[in-house]
Amino acid sequence: MEPALSKVTPLREGDAGYRTPPANEEAEQALLGAILVNNAAFHRVSEFLRREHFATAVHGRIFEAIGKLIERGQIANPVTLKSMFDQDSGLAEIGGAAYLARLAAAVVTIINTEDYGRTIHDLHVRRQLISIGEDVVNDAYTHDLDREAPQQIEEAERKLFELATTGVAEGGFREFKSALQEAIGQAESAFKRAGRTTGVSTGYVDLDRLLGGLHPSDLVVIAGRPSMGKTAIATNIGFNAARAFKAKPGDKGAAPEDGARIGFFSLEMSAEQLATRILSEESRVPSNDIRKGEVSREDLYRFIEASQRLASVPFYIDDTPGLSIAGLRTRARRLKRTHGLDLVIVDYLQLIRGSGDGRPDNRVQEISEITRGLKTLAKELEVPVIALSQLSRAVEAREDKRPMLSDLRESGSIEQDADVVMFVFREEYYLSRSEPVRRPDEIEEKYNDRYERWQKRLEEKTGTAELIIAKQRHGPIGNVTLRFDHATTRFENFVGDDRLPE
Repeated sequence: MEPALSKVTPLREGDAGYRTPPANEEAEQALLGAILVNNAAFHRVSEFLRREHFATAVHGRIFEAIGKLIERGQIANPVTLKSMFDQDSGLAEIGGAAYLARLAAAVVTIINTEDYGRTIHDLHVRRQLISIGEDVVNDAYTHDLDREAPQQIEEAERKLFELATTGVAEGGFREFKSALQEAIGQAESAFKRAGRTTGVSTGYVDLDRLLGGLHPSDLVVIAGRPSMGKTAIATNIGFNAARAFKAKPGDKGAAPEDGARIGFFSLEMSAEQLATRILSEESRVPSNDIRKGEVSREDLYRFIEASQRLASVPFYIDDTPGLSIAGLRTRARRLKRTHGLDLVIVDYLQLIRGSGDGRPDNRVQEISEITRGLKTLAKELEVPVIALSQLSRAVEAREDKRPMLSDLRESGSIEQDADVVMFVFREEYYLSRSEPVRRPDEIEEKYNDRYERWQKRLEEKTGTAELIIAKQRHGPIGNVTLRFDHATTRFENFVGDDRLPE
């Protein structure tokens, strides 16, 4: 026989275990009364306080109505507000329009208006935290096969992040003097750095000269067709910065004196594959030979030396496949908190999932969400974010293979949100696949002339690559030539004949 279920008695206010959400009705009444007495008090709180921040709904409606009248240049007082609330049932329950007069009559001073406002705002944030906590508990109890525990964690952190960024009471205008001081500080830091850059140095002289380094809060998109070397240039930039890392004495969390701590999100390659590529770049042993095991004893010694040099480099890899934009931002914040973070690299943008269920109705909207999320991450952590991106196949259909902004996949949002857009272009790749073939009706001399021109062009472009800066908010656009070693996927500074000593 099953035991009888005991009847559950609902908790009531005053019973042990019952807790009411935090609110302060007296502060809300004092604030509204002060504004009704002196409308100038409204401007002290209007920047951060909204209707929805009030615990008592009718107080929120009164605050909103006051704001509308003041914005129109009218006086907001119990008389002018009376007609707006004559038919308000919520106000009728607490005394009708006469309640407005009682609010104004009960005011002692308007000096504490801003304190009242911040108290109301703080209590609103606390109620939101309680709501998020209840959602977390309820979601954890609900067994949903489509939402695993890590996804629930990401969702909870997303809500907390949105509450932290949209619900802050601080902010607003700053004196130009303080902005000038920061600008002078950046210039002084650049002067002390070896590369003379205001941001993180890429390790490439011509690129740093054009960009001034990678700046905090910037979203930098590096795009290109497959086999152009997007991942290679990203890892090279990351390791150049990590190798130059020099922390400020006694302040591990602050921006470094030089170099950067790197967070590399490798959504395409595994950490082992990326490590093999980096080892190849550092030891100058072809990565293909490493994969096949075709290495000599001398190469092995070079591996050991290279690994010892790389062991202490602040370069962190996350190779989780199918990572969502919320999860990526969560892990970046965690890395910043635990080890420090000065540069984020994402390989590559189109492999990130949006916040949906993985089956988006509109891919363009999802890419827009991802690029906005990366730009928000850059501003929140105050670090540059490099995101690699694929190009559409429209490049292959043109005679001139140089990429343009319109070649970006879902280019609207990427082009709009990015502060810098650069393309990796290796003409050698296309030239090597377009060897001239003699046409049946072509005379031999004409064919030979055409072949020689192709061969000369191929020789000129072999081992070189171009970075095409197609967009830059802070400076000029232009092209940068780099040396490229295909065997080790290593980019280096290009030294042309005009730069060689006589």
